[in-house]
Amino acid sequence: MILPALLTSAGFNIVICVGFFSLYSILRKQPYNLKVYFGQRLAQLQPAQKNHYFFDRLIPSAGWLVKAWEASDDDIYACGGIDGLVFIRLIVFCIRIFSVAAVLCIFIVLPVNLFGQAIDQTSPETQMDIFTIRNVPEGSTGLWAHFFSLYVISVSAYVLLYIEFKNVARMRLEQAIRFPRKPSHYTVLVRGIPWSPGESYSEVVSKHFTSWYNVSYLAHQMVYQSGAIQKLMTETEKIYNVLKESTPINQYVQPITLEALPPTNPLKIVAAETETAFKKHKHKHKSDMKGQECAAAFVFFRTRYAAMVASHTIQSKDPMLWVSDFAPEPHDVYWANLCIPYRYLWIRKTLVFIGTILFSVWFLLPTTLVQGLCNIALLESTFPFLRGVSERKYANIISGYLPSLVLTFFVLLVPPVMLMFATLEGAVSRSGRKKSACCKAIIFFFWNIFLYNLFTGTWWDRMRLLTVSGIKDIAILLGNLVPGQAPFFMTYIMTTGWASLAYELMQPFVLIVNWFCQFVLMRKEGYGDLYTFPYHTEVPRTLLFTLLGFTFAILAPLILPFLLVYYFFAYFVYRNQILNVYITRYNTNGNYWPIAHNAAVFSLVVMQTLASIIFGMKNFGTASGFALILIIFTLLFNLYCRHKFLPLFTNKAVQDLIEMDRHDEHSGKLEEILSRLLSSYNNVGVFSGNHPTDLLSPEYEIHNDDPMVVTKRKEDETSHDS
Repeated sequence: MILPALLTSAGFNIVICVGFFSLYSILRKQPYNLKVYFGQRLAQLQPAQKNHYFFDRLIPSAGWLVKAWEASDDDIYACGGIDGLVFIRLIVFCIRIFSVAAVLCIFIVLPVNLFGQAIDQTSPETQMDIFTIRNVPEGSTGLWAHFFSLYVISVSAYVLLYIEFKNVARMRLEQAIRFPRKPSHYTVLVRGIPWSPGESYSEVVSKHFTSWYNVSYLAHQMVYQSGAIQKLMTETEKIYNVLKESTPINQYVQPITLEALPPTNPLKIVAAETETAFKKHKHKHKSDMKGQECAAAFVFFRTRYAAMVASHTIQSKDPMLWVSDFAPEPHDVYWANLCIPYRYLWIRKTLVFIGTILFSVWFLLPTTLVQGLCNIALLESTFPFLRGVSERKYANIISGYLPSLVLTFFVLLVPPVMLMFATLEGAVSRSGRKKSACCKAIIFFFWNIFLYNLFTGTWWDRMRLLTVSGIKDIAILLGNLVPGQAPFFMTYIMTTGWASLAYELMQPFVLIVNWFCQFVLMRKEGYGDLYTFPYHTEVPRTLLFTLLGFTFAILAPLILPFLLVYYFFAYFVYRNQILNVYITRYNTNGNYWPIAHNAAVFSLVVMQTLASIIFGMKNFGTASGFALILIIFTLLFNLYCRHKFLPLFTNKAVQDLIEMDRHDEHSGKLEEILSRLLSSYNNVGVFSGNHPTDLLSPEYEIHNDDPMVVTKRKEDETSHDS
């Protein structure tokens, strides 16, 4: 890519960002945009907004930057939960590590590259190579600067990753103590319930847990299939209950006393007949519910420790039966996937894996198109009808801005597709679905956006000059190939990074829909839907830029200022969005950090591997050998962190659970907690497709036919275990 094309792309993106940021500072002051830019606050308590004067509302301001900067970690935690705080800490980690890299590489490595004089003649397509390691001669002592920077960046990354992993693990432990009465602490989701002839799934569950967990088992709630007819019947039953509890209609209607008519109230007769028919229908409906039961149930226990034991043990000799795990929080449950038979999940995962591969193969077509647009000279030689395009005035736009723009539009398809794949896999929680989509998107970006663009960017052009006959030739090819792709990724960072922040801040789609609802449909409340933070979109993008930063830090240091601009603005934008826009219905309790840690370690290994190869190509064997040692140390560091911190992300501390159980028992709040627990997975909403049919253990009884109110029998009050 030529320098004018890079500058053209930078100019386009700077204008877009400045325009969008200025427009946002104006639109956020308008009263009719409150639900677009302050959905988080409106969802909490409808605060009184400051009344700006008319002219003040039309002047751009940077007040939102100041408020985002002044917000504390506690404010971020209160609005975005632990996941929001972890994502902000990921941004801070990137700012810190790439600030260190920028200081070293801009002031030490870049001058060595610039004055290396290994490239005698430069063409317009390779004029950016003088800023890369390609311009350093073989055996030059200036390569010690690259080696020194490599070690300092790697050691700094180790220290920062260790500190962040430790802090996030501590936050997870504090999360469990800060919210000790979460229903998920007492609830286990059981799937793969075996079918028994003559018994319903509910009876099988009751018999199993009464037999093997007699002391700690409290109750269970079955999961039922949901359909259009069933939802209609549920709504009909609710309407009937409302009418039944209201004032009888015949209280206000005088009975007809004409001699020609019987001295009875026709409305009363109809009401009595309707009630009798409905009771018969309700009894028949309950008997039919057995056929609608799924092989899944929420099982409640009296203590947190008992729930943990049940969730971490195999309930049967057949591991495909009685599969138990901690239940998600009520608002986190993805009800549509609970009825999927557990024995079919491996088939779904296999099909999703195949679908992901096919989607990746299809995505190679637009990636190849993008690389073709970057090299206009190659296109002109391949397609004669395109000759003369490079001499046009818009040639810099085609080669500088258009390729990254086209790739950005295709990249927008990836997160929704990966979220669909995660849903088809059978995720039982909404947070788990986003986490799975996030992992798939990271792998997709690393392969299709980074590796494929890296190896196809100048492959065909350089294959004419190089004959690959051995490992040494491959190393030479990589040494010439990788640094030359830095300009393309610079434009990609500007188009996908800078412009995406402006798009995220503006929320144009929601803004247009809100205006349509208010000014066309004449709805005063506007667009009422609120969104959760799109971690499956933002986390993969951030980690992809982290990979680019580590890869090109010592090879092409000019990429680092573009990255730092993105991360600094991302810090303010995402803090503003978490504080004001997105609501938090569920979270993964910080489980995005192990994903970020693994991606950062992978990026370090890529950086060190490429450095070792290029050092060997430059006849700098000592540095190449020490770079290999650094790779081994990186893998050992990752292994140590996984053994030290990862168990805290996959398990709960028994000590904390037992202490909380004892505290609840001694304070006398245990019975209150258990009574509320039984209704926690019913009050989520009618969309859940679940039916409130809690079956209690013999020590508990239901009063007034209300499954939500539970009391313990007096004769058993002293037999409660700890």
